[in-house]
Amino acid sequence: MPNVVTGFLEGLAAGYGIAIPVGAVAILIVNTALGSGFRLGFMAGAGAATADLIYAGLAVLAGGGLASALAPMALPVRVVGGVALIVLAFWGLGAGRRTPLTSAAEDRTGRAGPVYLRFVALTLLNPLTILYFAAYILGRQPGAQAGAATAAAFVLGAGLASLSWQTLLAAIGGLARRRITPRFRTVAVAAGNLIVLALGIRILAQALVP
Repeated sequence: MPNVVTGFLEGLAAGYGIAIPVGAVAILIVNTALGSGFRLGFMAGAGAATADLIYAGLAVLAGGGLASALAPMALPVRVVGGVALIVLAFWGLGAGRRTPLTSAAEDRTGRAGPVYLRFVALTLLNPLTILYFAAYILGRQPGAQAGAATAAAFVLGAGLASLSWQTLLAAIGGLARRRITPRFRTVAVAAGNLIVLALGIRILAQALVP
């Protein structure tokens, strides 16, 4: 049991370690909540947390060998990830020009599923996530001696940590949505999308320019 608890705590640490640093996905989660309310922001965060959970599980199963196996795919994955961020940024800039929906209208749109799947895919395209978890496993080996239970506790801890942080981001965006004027909200969403655009261009440039 102590090994399981240790594995869970290490999973929490690893999950917060990959989730807390501000990046494009975090900005997009806040933007989603800011533009469309907490419900969709939460689904965006849940998608990102699901991808973190998947990668934590893969890292536990394969450890550092998975990072080595993915090394030849790093360039195409970074290119696709950069392009995806650029496309999402332009889409967000275009969508931001439309009149914001009311909360009641948002609940009837049924967009939660597509938002969730979009953020799962977007986070899975981030090669840094799998490299991070593989390196963490390689250094700590939380399940090597205690078996499957400790490994499962690690994965669960990582997933819960990521979900709690992404939910906090969605709550911040949802709260800000209720406190600021529609005009300022439009400006804030546009600014967030411009940051995402810049990050996407940077990732693409780093991948393509020697």
